[in-house]
Amino acid sequence: MPIDILLADDHPIVLDGLESLFALEEDFRVVGRCLRGGEVVPAVQRHRPDVLVLDIQMPGMDGMAVLRELHRERLDTKVVLLAAVFEEEQILEALRLGVRGLVLKELAPPLLVQCIRRVHTGGQWIEQGASSRAIEALLRQQAGARQVAGVLTSREMDLVRLVAGGLRNKEIARRLGISEGTVKMHVHNVFKKLGVNSRVALAVYARSKGLL
Repeated sequence: MPIDILLADDHPIVLDGLESLFALEEDFRVVGRCLRGGEVVPAVQRHRPDVLVLDIQMPGMDGMAVLRELHRERLDTKVVLLAAVFEEEQILEALRLGVRGLVLKELAPPLLVQCIRRVHTGGQWIEQGASSRAIEALLRQQAGARQVAGVLTSREMDLVRLVAGGLRNKEIARRLGISEGTVKMHVHNVFKKLGVNSRVALAVYARSKGLL
Protein backbone atom coordinates (compact mmCIF):
# COMPACT_ATOMS: atom_id res chain seq x y z
CA MET A 1 0.00 0.00 0.00
CA PRO A 2 1.39 3.42 -0.91
CA ILE A 3 1.82 6.21 1.61
CA ASP A 4 -0.77 8.83 0.63
CA ILE A 5 0.61 12.33 1.14
CA LEU A 6 -1.10 15.74 1.09
CA LEU A 7 1.15 18.76 0.49
CA ALA A 8 0.45 22.25 1.84
CA ASP A 9 2.73 25.17 1.01
CA ASP A 10 2.03 28.64 -0.36
CA HIS A 11 4.82 28.44 -2.95
CA PRO A 12 3.96 26.46 -6.12
CA ILE A 13 7.66 25.92 -6.82
CA VAL A 14 8.04 24.21 -3.43
CA LEU A 15 5.01 22.03 -4.10
CA ASP A 16 6.43 21.10 -7.49
CA GLY A 17 9.78 20.25 -5.92
CA LEU A 18 8.22 18.09 -3.21
CA GLU A 19 5.98 16.31 -5.69
CA SER A 20 8.97 15.58 -7.95
CA LEU A 21 10.96 14.32 -4.97
CA PHE A 22 8.21 12.00 -3.80
CA ALA A 23 7.55 10.74 -7.34
CA LEU A 24 10.96 9.03 -7.13
CA GLU A 25 9.71 6.88 -4.25
CA GLU A 26 7.68 3.85 -5.31
CA ASP A 27 5.74 3.78 -2.05
CA PHE A 28 4.78 7.48 -2.04
CA ARG A 29 1.64 8.90 -3.65
CA VAL A 30 0.74 12.62 -3.57
CA VAL A 31 -3.05 12.83 -3.35
CA GLY A 32 -3.46 16.59 -3.19
CA ARG A 33 -1.86 20.03 -2.97
CA CYS A 34 -2.93 23.12 -1.01
CA LEU A 35 -1.71 26.69 -1.51
CA ARG A 36 -3.76 28.30 1.28
CA GLY A 37 -4.27 27.33 4.89
CA GLY A 38 -8.04 27.35 4.58
CA GLU A 39 -7.86 24.60 1.97
CA VAL A 40 -6.01 22.11 4.16
CA VAL A 41 -8.65 20.75 6.54
CA PRO A 42 -11.26 20.21 3.76
CA ALA A 43 -8.54 18.50 1.70
CA VAL A 44 -7.63 16.21 4.61
CA GLN A 45 -11.32 15.37 5.08
CA ARG A 46 -11.68 14.64 1.37
CA HIS A 47 -8.47 12.68 0.69
CA ARG A 48 -7.82 11.13 4.13
CA PRO A 49 -4.04 11.11 3.54
CA ASP A 50 -1.68 9.08 5.68
CA VAL A 51 0.67 12.05 6.08
CA LEU A 52 0.18 15.80 5.73
CA VAL A 53 3.32 17.81 4.94
CA LEU A 54 2.40 21.28 6.18
CA ASP A 55 4.30 24.57 5.93
CA ILE A 56 3.99 26.60 9.12
CA GLN A 57 3.68 29.85 7.10
CA MET A 58 0.45 29.67 5.12
CA PRO A 59 -1.69 32.60 3.90
CA GLY A 60 -5.12 33.18 5.39
CA MET A 61 -4.76 30.45 8.00
CA ASP A 62 -1.26 29.64 9.19
CA GLY A 63 0.05 26.18 9.90
CA MET A 64 -0.56 26.41 13.65
CA ALA A 65 -4.21 27.39 13.08
CA VAL A 66 -4.54 24.44 10.68
CA LEU A 67 -3.17 22.11 13.36
CA ARG A 68 -5.68 23.40 15.90
CA GLU A 69 -8.54 22.81 13.47
CA LEU A 70 -7.31 19.30 12.64
CA HIS A 71 -7.19 18.60 16.38
CA ARG A 72 -10.73 19.93 16.92
CA GLU A 73 -12.03 17.81 14.05
CA ARG A 74 -10.22 14.75 15.50
CA LEU A 75 -8.66 13.91 12.14
CA ASP A 76 -6.04 11.20 12.50
CA THR A 77 -3.76 12.14 9.60
CA LYS A 78 -0.14 12.27 10.78
CA VAL A 79 1.48 15.69 10.32
CA VAL A 80 4.99 16.70 9.35
CA LEU A 81 5.46 20.42 9.97
CA LEU A 82 7.94 22.40 7.85
CA ALA A 83 9.53 25.73 8.78
CA ALA A 84 12.59 27.84 8.06
CA VAL A 85 12.87 28.27 11.84
CA PHE A 86 10.77 27.07 14.76
CA GLU A 87 9.97 29.18 17.80
CA GLU A 88 9.98 27.29 21.09
CA GLU A 89 6.29 27.98 21.75
CA GLN A 90 5.38 26.72 18.27
CA ILE A 91 7.21 23.46 18.94
CA LEU A 92 5.53 22.98 22.29
CA GLU A 93 2.06 23.63 20.90
CA ALA A 94 2.68 21.46 17.83
CA LEU A 95 3.70 18.53 20.02
CA ARG A 96 0.66 19.00 22.25
CA LEU A 97 -1.48 18.91 19.11
CA GLY A 98 0.02 15.59 18.06
CA VAL A 99 2.48 16.61 15.34
CA ARG A 100 4.83 13.70 14.61
CA GLY A 101 7.47 15.44 12.51
CA LEU A 102 9.19 18.83 12.85
CA VAL A 103 11.46 19.52 9.90
CA LEU A 104 13.61 22.53 9.03
CA LYS A 105 13.45 23.51 5.36
CA GLU A 106 17.25 23.41 5.17
CA LEU A 107 17.08 19.64 5.72
CA ALA A 108 18.44 17.54 2.86
CA PRO A 109 15.55 16.13 0.73
CA PRO A 110 16.44 12.45 1.35
CA LEU A 111 16.04 13.07 5.10
CA LEU A 112 12.53 14.42 4.54
CA VAL A 113 11.71 11.14 2.80
CA GLN A 114 13.08 9.24 5.81
CA CYS A 115 11.06 11.47 8.13
CA ILE A 116 7.80 10.70 6.32
CA ARG A 117 8.47 6.96 6.41
CA ARG A 118 9.22 7.09 10.12
CA VAL A 119 6.14 9.17 10.91
CA HIS A 120 3.93 6.91 8.79
CA THR A 121 5.00 3.87 10.81
CA GLY A 122 4.19 5.58 14.11
CA GLY A 123 7.58 7.08 14.87
CA GLN A 124 8.60 10.65 15.50
CA TRP A 125 11.10 12.93 13.76
CA ILE A 126 12.13 16.11 15.54
CA GLU A 127 15.10 18.14 14.40
CA GLN A 128 17.55 18.22 17.31
CA GLY A 129 18.90 21.67 16.52
CA ALA A 130 15.44 23.17 16.37
CA SER A 131 13.90 21.60 19.40
CA SER A 132 16.17 20.43 22.21
CA ARG A 133 15.28 23.25 24.61
CA ALA A 134 11.60 23.04 23.70
CA ILE A 135 11.52 19.29 24.33
CA GLU A 136 13.15 19.78 27.71
CA ALA A 137 10.56 22.45 28.57
CA LEU A 138 7.72 20.19 27.45
CA LEU A 139 8.96 17.31 29.58
CA ARG A 140 9.22 19.60 32.60
CA GLN A 141 5.66 20.85 32.01
CA GLN A 142 4.31 17.32 31.60
CA ALA A 143 6.00 16.24 34.83
CA GLY A 144 4.57 19.29 36.60
CA ALA A 145 1.07 18.63 35.29
CA ARG A 146 1.23 15.00 36.47
CA GLN A 147 2.37 16.19 39.89
CA VAL A 148 -0.57 18.59 40.21
CA ALA A 149 -3.02 15.97 38.91
CA GLY A 150 -1.95 13.73 41.77
CA VAL A 151 -2.98 16.39 44.30
CA LEU A 152 -6.11 17.99 42.82
CA THR A 153 -9.40 16.54 41.62
CA SER A 154 -10.42 17.07 37.99
CA ARG A 155 -12.95 19.71 39.09
CA GLU A 156 -10.23 21.52 41.05
CA MET A 157 -7.95 21.37 37.99
CA ASP A 158 -10.69 23.05 35.92
CA LEU A 159 -11.12 25.69 38.61
CA VAL A 160 -7.36 26.39 38.73
CA ARG A 161 -7.31 27.10 35.00
CA LEU A 162 -10.29 29.45 35.29
CA VAL A 163 -8.89 31.31 38.30
CA ALA A 164 -5.48 31.59 36.62
CA GLY A 165 -7.25 32.90 33.53
CA GLY A 166 -8.49 35.87 35.56
CA LEU A 167 -12.15 34.87 36.03
CA ARG A 168 -13.95 35.90 39.20
CA ASN A 169 -16.02 33.57 41.36
CA LYS A 170 -19.35 34.53 39.78
CA GLU A 171 -18.14 33.74 36.25
CA ILE A 172 -16.45 30.53 37.40
CA ALA A 173 -19.69 29.43 39.06
CA ARG A 174 -21.56 30.05 35.82
CA ARG A 175 -18.98 28.17 33.74
CA LEU A 176 -18.91 25.14 36.05
CA GLY A 177 -22.63 25.13 36.87
CA ILE A 178 -22.10 25.43 40.62
CA SER A 179 -22.82 28.08 43.26
CA GLU A 180 -20.43 30.89 44.20
CA GLY A 181 -20.24 29.40 47.68
CA THR A 182 -19.02 26.12 46.23
CA VAL A 183 -16.45 27.99 44.14
CA LYS A 184 -15.14 29.74 47.27
CA MET A 185 -14.86 26.40 49.04
CA HIS A 186 -12.95 24.87 46.09
CA VAL A 187 -10.62 27.89 45.89
CA HIS A 188 -9.88 27.61 49.63
CA ASN A 189 -9.13 23.89 49.27
CA VAL A 190 -6.88 24.46 46.25
CA PHE A 191 -4.93 27.19 48.05
CA LYS A 192 -4.41 24.82 50.98
CA LYS A 193 -3.39 21.83 48.84
CA LEU A 194 -0.92 23.79 46.71
CA GLY A 195 0.44 26.02 49.45
CA VAL A 196 -0.48 29.33 47.79
CA ASN A 197 -2.34 32.26 49.33
CA SER A 198 -3.59 34.38 46.42
CA ARG A 199 -5.00 34.15 42.93
CA VAL A 200 -1.85 35.69 41.51
CA ALA A 201 0.30 33.09 43.24
CA LEU A 202 -2.02 30.37 41.92
CA ALA A 203 -1.71 31.70 38.37
CA VAL A 204 2.10 31.74 38.61
CA TYR A 205 2.07 28.19 40.01
CA ALA A 206 -0.28 26.93 37.27
CA ARG A 207 1.86 28.46 34.54
CA SER A 208 5.04 26.95 35.98
CA LYS A 209 3.41 23.51 35.96
CA GLY A 210 2.24 23.78 32.36
CA LEU A 211 -1.48 23.92 33.19
CA LEU A 212 -2.17 27.00 31.04
